[in-house]
Amino acid sequence: MAKGIEMREAHFPGRAPVDAYGNGGFRFADMSHRGSVLMLPSGIYAWDVAEGDVLAVAKFQRIFDEARDVEVLLVGTGREIRPLPGDLKEALRAANISSDPMSTGAAVRTYNVMLAESRAVAAALIAV
Repeated sequence: MAKGIEMREAHFPGRAPVDAYGNGGFRFADMSHRGSVLMLPSGIYAWDVAEGDVLAVAKFQRIFDEARDVEVLLVGTGREIRPLPGDLKEALRAANISSDPMSTGAAVRTYNVMLAESRAVAAALIAV
């Protein structure tokens, strides 16, 4: 008997620059993804955060899980830059991760440059 559709967590197992962003998603590695993404050393993951959502520490758990491989976290906060909550900044500092909030467009451009330089960078990008 045939199985139904199997839904799996969206994941690209590798590092790739962002080719384009906008219209609610991102293009990378000849693929497109609608929604926000985490760009980590272990790959690119769907991220359940939308513009205006509270940036709670729990939403960044996957980043903390890979903290030993991340020196800088770029946080694309949407169309406008917004500061990171104090508890999130403190948790990132405790994990030895430098954080830099900026608009999603600026975060994409900075991520691509740092990735090309083989830096230990990760990005949390809210779709615009």
